[in-house]
Amino acid sequence: MKTVTINLGSIDKVKSFVNDITKFDTDFDLVSGRYVIDAKSIMGIFSLDLSKPIDLNIHSESNIDEILEVLEKYK
Repeated sequence: MKTVTINLGSIDKVKSFVNDITKFDTDFDLVSGRYVIDAKSIMGIFSLDLSKPIDLNIHSESNIDEILEVLEKYK
């Protein structure tokens, strides 16, 4: 598992983020304080405080470099 910090400050960024990560057959969790939600859930993401950076847990070992490249625009 790898953890990166991302910023999803707008509705367009959230939609783009979910579209990007659903292309991977990997589990992603967003962690904000004591809340952990499925990162592929748009409704779940909107339940978080998007004004602050959020930790993204990537549950993959195989294609981690490709995933990190896609996530670069959300840092």
